[in-house]
Amino acid sequence: MKLVTAIAVALVLTSLSLAQDAANAPKSVRVPDAETAVKIAEAALIPVYGKKHIEAERPFNATLTGDVWTVAGTLRCPDGKGGITTDCLGGVALVRISKKTGRVLYMQHTM
Repeated sequence: MKLVTAIAVALVLTSLSLAQDAANAPKSVRVPDAETAVKIAEAALIPVYGKKHIEAERPFNATLTGDVWTVAGTLRCPDGKGGITTDCLGGVALVRISKKTGRVLYMQHTM
C-alpha cells in the first residue's frame, strides 16, 4: 500500500511540474519578423559598443535560419573622395537571437 501511495504522489508531483513548465513556456513567437530582430539586436549592442558606433552600421539586415535570427550591420568606410563606400576592410556587429524567446544567443563585433 505504501508503494502505491508513493507512486501516486510521484505522479501527481510530476504532473504539477510539467503543468508549471507548460505555463512558463512562451505562448507564441517572441520575434515574429526582421524588424523586431533588428530592434532587439540594437538594444543589446548599444550598451556594449556605444550608440554612435552602432548607428553608423545601419541598416542592419536580419535573416532567419530555423528558429534563429542573425542580425548583421552594414560596413561603411570613407572612399577617399569625401563619400562613403561599403567596399572596404573592417568589421560589423553580429547578433543571433532566438525567434521563440527573444533571447540573445550570441553577440560579437568582427574586425
